[in-house]
Amino acid sequence: MRLAIALSRQNVLRNSGGPFGAAVFRTGGENPIAVGVNEVERMGNAVLHAEVVALMLAQARLGSYTLRQEDGPGFELFTSCSPCAMCLGAALWSGVTRIVCAATREDAMELGFDEGPVFTASYLYLEERGVRIDLDVLRNDARDVFELYRRRGGLMYNG
Repeated sequence: MRLAIALSRQNVLRNSGGPFGAAVFRTGGENPIAVGVNEVERMGNAVLHAEVVALMLAQARLGSYTLRQEDGPGFELFTSCSPCAMCLGAALWSGVTRIVCAATREDAMELGFDEGPVFTASYLYLEERGVRIDLDVLRNDARDVFELYRRRGGLMYNG
């Protein structure tokens, strides 16, 4: 999680996008398979959220459209903020077996971002499909990055 939050902080400090970072690891692994930052502003593309970028790069690195492997290790997505509706769907279809989140949906909405239709039932649905969800991991550290983004006048591109 510290890596995902550090990525989000660097994205803010470099003025290259929103205050969001993500990393994909093999279950129990110490080195990331792929990382991503929010590239909506830089690339002018609304779907390039940190989670989507990290998942795309992980699948490309592994040469597979899915990270779910019957006889191999699972893969985990660490994200500096609970995923929006789009990223929750992307995580499900990616094949990750666990999503670990720092800041909450409410934190992002308080900053001014629209997180879309994410409900308690959304998380229950993923868990029923075999995706474990862990929330509020280093939440305050991620909220500090949101505050930095706010102080620097970061763009609210979907609020």
